[in-house]
Amino acid sequence: MLITSEIVDLNTPTGVMRTYVHRPKHDGKVPAVLFYSEIFQQTGPIERAARFLAGHGYAVLVPEVFHELNPIGTILGYDDAGRDKGNADKMAKDVQAYDTDNRAMIDYLNAQSWYDGNLGAAGFCIGGHLAFRAALQPEVKATACFYATDLHTNIIPNKPGQHSMDRINEIKGELLMIWGKQDPHIPGDKRAELYNRFAAVPGLHYTWHEFNGQHAFMRDEGERYDAQLVNIGYQLTLQMFGNVLK
Repeated sequence: MLITSEIVDLNTPTGVMRTYVHRPKHDGKVPAVLFYSEIFQQTGPIERAARFLAGHGYAVLVPEVFHELNPIGTILGYDDAGRDKGNADKMAKDVQAYDTDNRAMIDYLNAQSWYDGNLGAAGFCIGGHLAFRAALQPEVKATACFYATDLHTNIIPNKPGQHSMDRINEIKGELLMIWGKQDPHIPGDKRAELYNRFAAVPGLHYTWHEFNGQHAFMRDEGERYDAQLVNIGYQLTLQMFGNVLK
């Protein structure tokens, strides 16, 4: 399937948010996926992942997650400087600002003739957390969270009652949770705590998968990339999206 890519700049209460839109080139209506990057924003690996999903029949929106804190178009490097800046940005943005970011993207989608009204979310690393956060939006029907960081911590600024896990009971769509057992950012005891909290929510529709993988095993650059796990992760994601969104 051929795809097309464009840039849209969306107004949010916290400033203009550049958003990269990758979607099938045909004229038919398609479901959409809000796709959240790592702390580095839309790097090459994130763009390739977004285009991969788009090639399976989805309009994929990649927002600049720290648009308030960087010049438009900022891409951070996979190096110490980029990691330090991205982590500083993560701790400088209130989690509720992501809610208004989500509303801006949903409002944009609702105005597009090619959008069929079926919405999912996905993300890697902090993007897995932000995809989980997007699942709080009532329009989001299916969400794939890859090694979602800081669901088990209080690092991301939040007001009382606004931590993402504090609102898990509001999620009505399906969740796909994928983790790496060798991920030091979400160690086994913390994954177990999260699992127990998921299991305690009546009616929560989710699947939980733990693989022998390191943090960022979906990133197709660097030594942690695991092509076999990538295939499994995409298979699970596309199966869920196909069942729920199409």
